[in-house]
Amino acid sequence: QVQLVESGGGLAQAGGSLRLSCVASGLAIRDYQLGWFRQAPGEERKFVARITRYGTLFSDSVRGRFTIAADNVKNTIYLYMNNMKPEDTAAYYCAAGPLSGNYDWWGQGTQVTVSS
Repeated sequence: QVQLVESGGGLAQAGGSLRLSCVASGLAIRDYQLGWFRQAPGEERKFVARITRYGTLFSDSVRGRFTIAADNVKNTIYLYMNNMKPEDTAAYYCAAGPLSGNYDWWGQGTQVTVSS
């Protein structure tokens, strides 16, 4: 059974930083795509970043401010959010799936709030 557990959300000021973590169990993250998505109130869930053993990918809205990293020993991925903006406020979700498929597994989410 695959489980993804996010942590690290909270309150940040504009220009500040937060680190989100996602611990995976039931799969080896190096063999899958792991991604971060976010959903603001009243909006659809949107892609933020992705990591595979081949590289990383970011949405235009966070490129240059956010980075994503993986620790294969801890089976954990991280989202480093820097120079945060109020529009980064959302629930952030970790997701996993086959390298060439859809995201099949999702975490419960962690709330991030950025004050101006």
